[in-house]
Parts: sequence; C-alpha cells; structure tokens
Amino acid sequence: MNAKVSTEANAIPLDQLDVSKPELYGSDTWQPYFARLRKEAPVHFQAESSTGPFWSVSSHDLIKEVDSNHQVFSSEKGGIAIVDPVPVEGQMENKSFIGMDEPNHAKQRRVVSPSVAPKNLAEIEPLIRERVIDILDNLPIGETFNWVDRVSIELTARMLATLFDFPYEERRKLVYWSDITTAVPEVTGDDSIDMDTRYQELMECAGAFYQLWTAKQGQPPSFDLISMLQNNPETAKMNEDPALFLGNILLLIVGGNDTTRNSISGGVLALNQYPDEYQKLRDNPALIPNMVAEMVRWQTPVIHMRRTALEDYELGGQQIKAGDKVVMWYLSGNRDESVFEDAERFIIDRPNARAHVAFGFGVHRCMGNRLAEMQLRVLWEEIMKRFDKVEVVGAIERNPNNFIRGIKDVPVRLHVR
Repeated sequence: MNAKVSTEANAIPLDQLDVSKPELYGSDTWQPYFARLRKEAPVHFQAESSTGPFWSVSSHDLIKEVDSNHQVFSSEKGGIAIVDPVPVEGQMENKSFIGMDEPNHAKQRRVVSPSVAPKNLAEIEPLIRERVIDILDNLPIGETFNWVDRVSIELTARMLATLFDFPYEERRKLVYWSDITTAVPEVTGDDSIDMDTRYQELMECAGAFYQLWTAKQGQPPSFDLISMLQNNPETAKMNEDPALFLGNILLLIVGGNDTTRNSISGGVLALNQYPDEYQKLRDNPALIPNMVAEMVRWQTPVIHMRRTALEDYELGGQQIKAGDKVVMWYLSGNRDESVFEDAERFIIDRPNARAHVAFGFGVHRCMGNRLAEMQLRVLWEEIMKRFDKVEVVGAIERNPNNFIRGIKDVPVRLHVR
C-alpha cells in the first residue's frame, strides 16, 4: 500500500476518520483506514458524513455479534445500506425481505431459498459448465480485452436470465438494473446522477417483470424464481404490492449479480498480484474450492451492511443508543489480522478462508452463497484446463462505491496451455 496513503490515514484525527467516502473504494486505498479503526476503535462513532452520523463496526468478532443479534439490530428500521432511504413524492419506496425483520423475513426468504438448495445446484451445475465453456472458448487469444465485460458480466447475466427464466437475449438488462439499484450519490459520490431517470429505468425493470409474472400465471410450477414466488401462499400475491414486488426482484438481481461478478474479476487480480499463488494453483488445481472461498474473502463484494439499534446496547465497550445507525464493514472484518494471518495477502490454501464474513452472518446470511461459489469453482476448473495464465496487462478501473466493491475494467491477455 502507498506509504503516503498510510501516512494520511494515520494523520486524520480519529473522530474525523470517515470510511464511508466512496473515493476510498474507487482508488482502492481503504486498507490503512480500516487497519487503524480495528486497532484503535473497532466500534467507532462518526458524527458527520454525507450519510449522517453512524457507528462503524470493523472487527470480525464484533461484526458477527451485530449480524447475529437481529433482536437488537434491525434491518427493517432504516434499511440495509448506510444511506438513509429518503421518500420522494410520486415515487414508491422499494421494500424487500432482506430489509425485513423476523418473522416476515424468514417467511419470504423460505419461498425462494429452494432455488439454491443442494439438489437444485447439482442439477444446474452442468448448465453452468456448458455456459462457462461457451464463454471461454469464444474469448480472443493473443489480444487484450476487458475480462469484466467478456467473462464476469457475461457469465453472471446468463445465470440470472436462467434463474428468472428471463428472455435470454435481453440478459444484459438484468446486470444494468443491478448496477443502477445501488447508483445513488451517497453511495457512489457522483452528484451528477439523475435520480428521476434512474427511477424511470427501475420502473422499466418493474414493467418487464410484471409482464413475466403475468405470462407465467396458470402455468405448471417450474424451477425459476418467478414460478416459486407465484406458487407459494406467502408471496403468491406479491405482485399486488408494487413496492414489495420490485424490491424483492431487485434484491434477487443484485444478490445474483454482484457477489459472483466481482469475485470473478477480483480473483484474476489476486492471482496476478500474487504470482506464487498462481503457480500453486497450476501445481495443484484441487485447491480450487478453497481458493474460491479465499477469493470471496479477499474481494468482499459487499462492502458493508447497515442495521439500526432498537434498544440501547453495549458493543465493544461503546454505548450504542436506540435509533443509532450501525454499519458492519465486512471488507474490514475480512482483513482482521486476529482471525486471518497475513490478512492482506491472497493465499489460496489459507486454512480458515471460509471464516470470512463476506456473505454476512446469522439469519440474513446470503441465500445464494453456494450458487456463487459453484459458479466460481466451475469457472476456474474450466480456465485451468485451457489457459496457463490470465494475465492482467493494464490499469484496473474500479467503481467508487461504498456498498458494492465493483470492478469496471480488467484488461487481460490469455496464455493458452
């Protein structure tokens, strides 16, 4: 890490150290800020920020304490992101099961969770492999291209279209709608975002899924998520509540897009940054399943999740008050040296790679974590059959975003076996 960045991070008065600034993630300079918080103030109050006052929870153990205590720390009270939802006149406010507390959260989550149950994953793995092979076999050899667009986004789009039974030729719309869901100024730092245009585009998403919902009504139950929602009493009339309908659709799109897509991109970066680990992979491809967990830890696609305290609570020696905003920085928890030895390094045979909190912890733990891991595993199995190296050959472009750790451009060149 740049010595200048470390010096700046340590020179800021502790009470002014604001890790919610999107530019920290666009420039990938967040590490020393969180290292300082973990050391000096693992529960840290930030009085002033673009998103208002909040508590930062940055250590692995305290993140798990908050995430597993849904009785005290609510997802429903203020939402799951650091930015506070602001009602806009004439625009509906989305709601989804990830932003609900028990028992409603569990009721709605149970409806779609069978889509990623082990039996269904075993049945869908051949399809994933078929699509991975098609993508890899059509990549250009001997020329530079953007790995994010040609592989990360394309594979994610194909799987999202399959899970929703969405028109395959329009699959890239799903990725686009996922991107604009988190595109608000407080998250990206971009004040030029036209929120009215964004809203209209999300309404286009709602319209497309209303059409899909209507087309499937009366048809026999099938594997896809829309059919599952229609054929369960808890969600069969979800389409009658527009805010809940769009909110849950967007949740499933974002959940299916961001983790897999950015871990695919981050994994290539990690192997290039640590060539000894890439050689370790060439020597022993059986390490791929553990490497996948390490890729998810190292990348941490979802940077944070927010809760709101329902009552006073002492956390890490600090007094949280009822109504306070509490932000769990998963990205920091996954670099906690007290849990992960040499935590900044990417180590494909790390013994406790699966101890990461990138998927969350407790009742809100990511429903699709096994599907994401399976896509990554299959992808790397097929990559290693074809390519000696996926070489990064240019500058990386990241998205300034304090919620999703997104990567926009990874220029690569393939070296065949």
